[in-house]
Amino acid sequence: MNTELFIAKKIIGSKDNSNKLSKPMVRISIIGVAISFTIMILSIAITSGFKKVIKDKITGFAGSIQIVNFDSNNSFETEPINRNQKFLSKLKSIKEIKHIQVFATKPGIIKTKKQIEGVILKGVDYDFDWSFFKKHLIQGNIFNVSKNSTSNKIVISKKIADLLNFKLGDKLFMYFVQEPPRMRKFIITGIYQTGVEEIDKNFVIVDYKHIKKLNNWQNNKITGFQIFINNFKDLDKITKKVNDAVGYNYSKNNMRLKVENVKQIYAQLFEWTELFNTNIVIILVLMIAVAGFNMISGLLILIIERTNMIGILKSLGAKNWSIRKIFLYNAAFLTGKGMIWGNIIGILLALLQKNFMIIKLDPEAYYMSSVPVELNFTDILLLNLGAIIVTFLMLMIPSLIISKISPSKAIKFN
Repeated sequence: MNTELFIAKKIIGSKDNSNKLSKPMVRISIIGVAISFTIMILSIAITSGFKKVIKDKITGFAGSIQIVNFDSNNSFETEPINRNQKFLSKLKSIKEIKHIQVFATKPGIIKTKKQIEGVILKGVDYDFDWSFFKKHLIQGNIFNVSKNSTSNKIVISKKIADLLNFKLGDKLFMYFVQEPPRMRKFIITGIYQTGVEEIDKNFVIVDYKHIKKLNNWQNNKITGFQIFINNFKDLDKITKKVNDAVGYNYSKNNMRLKVENVKQIYAQLFEWTELFNTNIVIILVLMIAVAGFNMISGLLILIIERTNMIGILKSLGAKNWSIRKIFLYNAAFLTGKGMIWGNIIGILLALLQKNFMIIKLDPEAYYMSSVPVELNFTDILLLNLGAIIVTFLMLMIPSLIISKISPSKAIKFN
């Protein structure tokens, strides 16, 4: 029989302390622990949500990995590469790769009667996966791209539509600064909104064959390949596999290919999201400290109120560690109660936000219209385990006061 646990249960179940100081202090301690865990769970869920939404939007638009000409820069007026590459069969055999598609880019200028706006045409071909744009399309429809005919349809962002006062079905005239200058007329069939400024402000989607004709490319020329993978956690490993498949040597026409993943292409965005990790560490440290100090104060009150009992147990031969275990069991029960309530409230609030998007955000500033939430129960489990260990270590300190209590003085204590 565990004597210490038995006595701890008797103390927990005792009703003779209803008018004592310990009852309100213990309640305050439990509430403090519950609030701390609620905040920690929400912080982790919201941080994970932010990172996932931004990652999904960037990879949905640009792919996880791109293969382009090594000499390509950020001007979007790129040197083309051959779409018939030997390494494609190797890439398709990599099980972590979900989809490969070609793309082309070209700068252009949209001109209306009152305004002009510079944009980037993203040319897509018949192999293009429209799932990302279907998800973010707010008006109209996507267009079909065939192998034989050229579509004059275009999908633009809501930001560009609002800026230039466009609506579905409008004709859009685009001019290209080259020799000789050229113009193309498009029909707006769809309007999308991702919430990511770098995408919405710059890109319109057109048939790839327009860019091929404007640049006088041969039929097999493209800007590059976009590769989509199954699991973003494998990005670095798959990037290396793609690099190994593509090779590092020059081709017969002295062209060398470059493999880049989205972390390299959109380095600033991903560095910004990594700052969230610093913030979450600070929040977790502060909240665990708050929970720990709440329980320390509660434990000290319990020890003071049970000084007589401590004296009696010592006079009967109980060891200091045995008595300390009684109060540590007591503190563990109270901490567990606060943790359970904190987990329930935190997860419930997270689920409410995830399903009903109660708290809204400004998309211009945060890349999304509501606070995102991503519940990872592994993270929550690790949080609880870590908090239990840290709180237990913190509670060991005030329990040391028991060893300083004299039995004769404790029995007289009132």
